[in-house]
Amino acid sequence: MVSNNLYIHVKLITKEEGLELYEDMFLGRTFEEMCDQMSKKGDKVFRFVHLYKGQEAVSTGFNKLLKKEDSVVSTYHDHVHTLSKVVPPHTIMSELFGKTTGCCYGQGGSMHIFSQVPRTQPPRRFCFIGEGVPVAARAAFTSKCKREVLKEADCDHVTLAFFGDGTCNNGQFFECLNMAVLWKLPIVFVVENNLWAIGMSHLRATSDPEIWKKGSAFGMPGVHVDGMDVLKVREVAKEAIERARRGEGAVFDRMRDIQVRRTLWLADPVTMARYLERDPIKALKKYMIENNLASEGELKAIEKKIEEAVEFAEESPLPPRSQLLENVFPDPRDSGIGPDGRYRCEDPKFTEGTVHV
Repeated sequence: MVSNNLYIHVKLITKEEGLELYEDMFLGRTFEEMCDQMSKKGDKVFRFVHLYKGQEAVSTGFNKLLKKEDSVVSTYHDHVHTLSKVVPPHTIMSELFGKTTGCCYGQGGSMHIFSQVPRTQPPRRFCFIGEGVPVAARAAFTSKCKREVLKEADCDHVTLAFFGDGTCNNGQFFECLNMAVLWKLPIVFVVENNLWAIGMSHLRATSDPEIWKKGSAFGMPGVHVDGMDVLKVREVAKEAIERARRGEGAVFDRMRDIQVRRTLWLADPVTMARYLERDPIKALKKYMIENNLASEGELKAIEKKIEEAVEFAEESPLPPRSQLLENVFPDPRDSGIGPDGRYRCEDPKFTEGTVHV
């Protein structure tokens, strides 16, 4: 019997697993929609905001399989990865608002989110294309050294490196693939191919559009996955993460998905309509209701979280002037602090001849 259900071929999930997946995806989608609204108001978010809407199945499928100690390295489409790594939404929204209660005290903004959750390896975000891949390799190398050099037998930590198709033609990408295989690093490379590197079509920029094959040049197994299907993603992610955790080396997973906002600008209407019909959140919701894993009421219970995050961000204070040079220098004694022990930026003459601060 043929079914239109995207998940008919996948093993059944439990109700708890299904609710966790749906909640994480829905939280990511509504958070991004609220970010879009706030940035368009013009008086809430003053910096660039790169959204992740439409790609939630990839973040959820991978991140919800991680341990607290595992590392995640992302790109400038970072809000949803951060949410999936269990960073509270109100601290991320506050960061976008530039408030002191943000996860970077209002100094990082949308593209530089970092969160040091206690006893947890924090998500790391990098706004330049390909910049995070070497950092992810370093994080994986650290885990390997802890286990093999420092003899921490319980250190089986894994690193996920998320990046887009635009990164896959950069030099450091290939260097890191080589090192990951050479040293058997516990890392999973996850390329989210949404067909566009900013405004450059993937097909115009890449001689071989099958990105997942690039790992084979270094002896790295590669897998092509439908990034619009969270259960397919989860199935492949589980195998890749377990392989890395066992010390068997890196895996290269290529997710084919769509970034809704950007594709609305760039893709033809037929392509856009085809992807919108395959919305991963709607597909999972339908699957769960049809298989009696959740009711409509249970799936709607999580919608209030984003409204609370915005209220928290609006009510939080802006950073004081004295915070201007904090977290900028390792030791600001000779750069940010004057002989009298006060921050130089507190001197009214500090900004003479420059834009008003």
